[in-house]
Amino acid sequence: MAQIQVTNVTFGYEGSIDNIFENISFTIDTDWKLGFIGRNGKGKTTFLNLLLGKYEYQGNIQTSAMFDYFPYKISEAWMQLCCADFLEELSPGCESWRVLCEMDKLKVSSEVLYRPFVTLSHGERTKVMLAILFSRDNYFLLIDEPTNHLDAHSRECVKEYLQEKKGFILVSHDRDLLDACIDHVLVLNRETIEVQKGNFSSWWENKEKTDAFHRAENEKHKKEIGKLHKAAEQVGAWADKNEKTKIGFDPVKEHDRFMGTRAYIGAKTKKMQSRVKQMEKRMEREISEKEGLLKDIENPVDLKLMPMQHHKELLVSAKKYGMAYAAGGADGGNGSEKEISSVECKKSGGFHEVLREFDFELRQGERVFLKGENGCGKSSFIKAILARCAGQQNKDVWIPEAWGRNVQESGELTVAGGLIISYIHQDTSQLSGKLTDFCRERELDESLFKAILRQLDFDRVQFTKRMEDFSEGQKKKVLIAAGLLKRANLYIWDEPLNYVDVFSRMQIENLILRYQPTMLVVDHDVRFQEKIATRVVEMERVY
Repeated sequence: MAQIQVTNVTFGYEGSIDNIFENISFTIDTDWKLGFIGRNGKGKTTFLNLLLGKYEYQGNIQTSAMFDYFPYKISEAWMQLCCADFLEELSPGCESWRVLCEMDKLKVSSEVLYRPFVTLSHGERTKVMLAILFSRDNYFLLIDEPTNHLDAHSRECVKEYLQEKKGFILVSHDRDLLDACIDHVLVLNRETIEVQKGNFSSWWENKEKTDAFHRAENEKHKKEIGKLHKAAEQVGAWADKNEKTKIGFDPVKEHDRFMGTRAYIGAKTKKMQSRVKQMEKRMEREISEKEGLLKDIENPVDLKLMPMQHHKELLVSAKKYGMAYAAGGADGGNGSEKEISSVECKKSGGFHEVLREFDFELRQGERVFLKGENGCGKSSFIKAILARCAGQQNKDVWIPEAWGRNVQESGELTVAGGLIISYIHQDTSQLSGKLTDFCRERELDESLFKAILRQLDFDRVQFTKRMEDFSEGQKKKVLIAAGLLKRANLYIWDEPLNYVDVFSRMQIENLILRYQPTMLVVDHDVRFQEKIATRVVEMERVY
């Protein structure tokens, strides 16, 4: 067991206006199961890179611990090889038998280690890399968002696996995963950093109580400052009025005054002025006590949505619907169907079948979640719906060109005519250039678009950057903001919350519950699904 002591660390990227960290100090233990929480762009991944020694910084990070990082960077050349072939280069000193032992705990077959890496699903890649990560002793492990793009089953496997481990920092926005796997939290607040024992829910409960106390204290101080300010003005006015009576008086009206009264009036005025100064000092003290009370409070702004009613109740209907890609074909968009191999998928005349005799209905007012393991056709089904809605009203809907090639369909899929769709794609790789250009291409009101981004906790300085320089969470927020800005009959969201911070997830949950839009969603966040879904549809993978 060792400690990591961070003392007065300051870091900012070259050319950046603001520092990411400013004189931060804290101590953590390498025996902990530490959850790392913070808004997108606050510097979670940056801090992990500081521990790895990738950047120069001011201050001091003192520890005897050695670090390893998930996810490993897999080169293009390695993608074509079996993981066993580049294991030593990926993790020097790693022994394959120990990796196989860890893979068994992760409930993944040993043959996965001996298949070309490119053929592995997201879940298989994640499990193999975690097995490699935990196969070496005496390392403090830096685990950066391990469950993105994983289906519910794979997430559960990773959760159960991490529950039995210790000695790591886990960066995640998945509340269910954090609650199950950590015993301490490291939180990047708006202005400060805190370390606390417990999991996400216990920290959040404490935070809500602390925030409520600080808001009450702030109101108390505001009232006290107001009272003191009013009293000081009143006493000051009395002092000024009294001072003016020192010189000159009417001997008829003020027969009891004489020249010696002047000294008495001066002393009385001085006493009043002294009281004013005492009140001003008290005001300064109250103001200083008030300052900082609200600096770490999360005050998420209520987002707005503009759902539209459609003249039909039944918006989408599928009857014994089937879909298959030509051999070697793909959906082309970071989706699980892209990774289906000829071994895993049923072939029919050279086609890989991803959906078979699928029945489905989506009615107005429903919020339906599609659930199933990677490769069961969730994203493909969404794209089939979008393909039927392409046109002038939905010209902002983006479907990869490769998806439309050599797709074989069967059965019936019907979409209501004139349906306007707001679509959030799971892939952010198409985002590049300035936000201004993005707004112009999508015909978005730039001021409203940026206002939504600000409500999602975007700093103004981000508006001057190119989108390829954004964090993955910030890129997702760009797509979410564009999706929220469009008036639509149906909101189709394909894994919208990958990389998006916990606070923004809560904002989006509140938004949906408030406006009750009709939605078709693919997302594996258990808490999000429990709060939002009116119905969950299970999809089975075709073998």
